[in-house]
Amino acid sequence: MPQAPTLPADARAPAAAEGRGRGRLAIVDIGSNSVRLVVYESLTRTPAVIHNEKTICAIGREMVSTGRLYDEGIRLVLESLARYRVLANALNVEWREAVATAAARDAANGAEFVRKAESAWGSPIRVLSGEEEARLAAEGVLAGIPEADGIVADLGGGSLDMVTVRNGKTGAAITLPYGPLRLMDYAHRDPDKARRLVDEGLKQIGKLGALSGRSLYAVGGVWRSFARVDMERRHYPLHVLHAYPISRNRALGLCDVLARQSRKSLDMMRVVSRRRAEALPYGAIVLERLLLAADLKEVVISAYGLREGLLFAQLSPEERAKDPLIAFAQGMNRRLARAPGHAAEMFEWMTPLFGGESREEGRARLAACLFSDIGWRRHPDDRALGTFDQVLTAPFAGASHRVRALIATAIFHRHSGDEDFPKDKDIADLLDEDDARLALRIGLAQRLAFALSGSAEGELKHYRLKLTPARLFLEVPPRRQAVAAEPVEKRLAALAQAFGRKPEIAPT
Repeated sequence: MPQAPTLPADARAPAAAEGRGRGRLAIVDIGSNSVRLVVYESLTRTPAVIHNEKTICAIGREMVSTGRLYDEGIRLVLESLARYRVLANALNVEWREAVATAAARDAANGAEFVRKAESAWGSPIRVLSGEEEARLAAEGVLAGIPEADGIVADLGGGSLDMVTVRNGKTGAAITLPYGPLRLMDYAHRDPDKARRLVDEGLKQIGKLGALSGRSLYAVGGVWRSFARVDMERRHYPLHVLHAYPISRNRALGLCDVLARQSRKSLDMMRVVSRRRAEALPYGAIVLERLLLAADLKEVVISAYGLREGLLFAQLSPEERAKDPLIAFAQGMNRRLARAPGHAAEMFEWMTPLFGGESREEGRARLAACLFSDIGWRRHPDDRALGTFDQVLTAPFAGASHRVRALIATAIFHRHSGDEDFPKDKDIADLLDEDDARLALRIGLAQRLAFALSGSAEGELKHYRLKLTPARLFLEVPPRRQAVAAEPVEKRLAALAQAFGRKPEIAPT
């Protein structure tokens, strides 16, 4: 089986190493339905978001019938951009990027609008071609889901932009004018006509059959709202949209339900904003027709898209190559752990217990080691569950929901020992028995490591773990026998039991 990953070479670097390069960055995305500002802390693989806000403006409303941008939408965009300019200045942003997409690209008054928008924002605005928009969204998805295999579909208010992805590479870009606002206008708000229009457009695309059995990576606010509805219906325990999977049959069933909902019914849905409600049925129609036309096996929601693609494009090849899960965990370890280098030592120290682990299991174990000491400042009564929640919903990429739950559960056991996991957390459906066992073993190994070292760097090298068919040995040098007192004995016994072995402390 593949070997576990090794810790990044700079894992022991001081916290100041994080955030090299440019200072704060601001990205403005002017779409057909919304305008958004995101301010990032720095240009790194996993930058922290300092500020994030959007306004639903719908400048692409009625474009088919009028050929022009919606006047009220223009007013809202210009008002928002003036606000964003003040905020960016106040936050000492050093680098700015602003882009406009389908509506500004296609409208008769698009160029005039961009001039006014540049004046309000105070910096140039780049109008993306359909191909650029599609490719940047696909790069963003790969930044957050490096193993993506299928097709990225970015549904904006005015366009559907698609790019195939496999092995970290993007394929040909395709743009169709079927964003919900434009599709409503084309179809005169007739869902059946909308289906026929989308089907006709998709028929013009060759090689859709090559996607059979692969995944659809869904980008865009309307499809994120679709996922929120699915989560609500399932009582899903993890409220993280990124990497949320929806099976083909469940997605098709929900598409059918949403496409038939009245505006009043949609407005009553707690998880859908009223401004998104109007577009949701038509977003569901596009999703349904694409799933059927390409015979895709599932939908995977991506919180990463165009903006993350713009950021990713600015990174050096070395930064782009970093594992996003490990890079995020490493940064958190640097900022919050008592002794950041201890995580690297602990990962290596416990490795003899996990021979034959898969690469995914090794990544989860490595991330768990990096997260293992971030909760030390919490109140002891809150440490196990509080740190569990902190890790479970942390804004990292590069991990499925199952892997998230596995890492967070390991952290729970690192603080709580072999206590049963609280049933009210209700994440059992995310982990099978093997996952739960692995999480327990990782957490208990960490627990023993902290008992031996007190989190001090350089201590674990004095002790060795050895796993035999019958026993788990902890080898302790004679001059350190005092360390192997009751706390260590208890934690070694719990770890040995998790492996189905007898514990034994042996002199080296």
